[in-house]
Amino acid sequence: MTAPALLALALHLAARGIPVMPLGANKRPLHNCPACTDVACGGRPNMKVPGPCHCPLHCHAWAAATTDPTVLTSPAWARAWRRAAAVGYHPGGTGVTVVDLDSADAVAWARATLPPTLTVPSTRGEHWIYRGTMNSANHVLEDVDIKSLMQYARWLGPGAGTMTALPDAVRALAAKEDTTPAPTTGRVDSSTPDRGWSRSTDHGCRHTEGYVRTGLARGVDLIHAHRTSGAGTQAFGAARFLAAQHTRCPGPCHLDTLAQDLIHAAVSVGVPHAYATRAVTRGLAAGSTHLP
Repeated sequence: MTAPALLALALHLAARGIPVMPLGANKRPLHNCPACTDVACGGRPNMKVPGPCHCPLHCHAWAAATTDPTVLTSPAWARAWRRAAAVGYHPGGTGVTVVDLDSADAVAWARATLPPTLTVPSTRGEHWIYRGTMNSANHVLEDVDIKSLMQYARWLGPGAGTMTALPDAVRALAAKEDTTPAPTTGRVDSSTPDRGWSRSTDHGCRHTEGYVRTGLARGVDLIHAHRTSGAGTQAFGAARFLAAQHTRCPGPCHLDTLAQDLIHAAVSVGVPHAYATRAVTRGLAAGSTHLP
């Protein structure tokens, strides 16, 4: 698409209330000018920390997205449009959340797990767009990113279908697990199988049995609290959290026992065994690469 065509598209979207910005050949925002590098200028008013920046250029990535046609057509932005290869937009500023599904497997997961909504084909998968905003997060699942507040997405077209409200299942994907253990009880909730983890055979673990079993109990409780939807997502999150607690242990910590308890909890509320196993396995893998 030529620069005039990209600018025309941007102006069309801006007139609909969608904050837009130019994206470079790598489909990423263009770099800040020297005065704005490392937020030396104080930042844009719509950034996480509002600042006094009045730079007329397209700096600060998603935070530069605007609906102002005067800014979009200004001489300061003209060079950016000449270098642009696509139009980006700020989903959070539009009041929406984009679930970016970057593979056929991710699309299949969404179709089996999430409520239908406005869908836009992408290069490798689909964008599912929901009404409502939330914190953005990358790699919440394999090939799944969430783009909303403080993030940008590439405009890929109007899509098809009816946009629906942002479901709790998507919000849960980006939820940050609490790393502070509750008072230890020494036992997992009675609804959890009683074959639980024991430190007596895991001398390489740096945690107490109470700490580990309390974390497991929290994960099981979250899974049981999602009996109608989202239990698989909770199983992934619980597994990821538990694995992250053991990344600094000399090991081995034998987390396979914990995994089986999470899988059992998910299956008990209706999650297919194969899906529950996949969610927990991927959660353990994701958590093992994260240093707390």
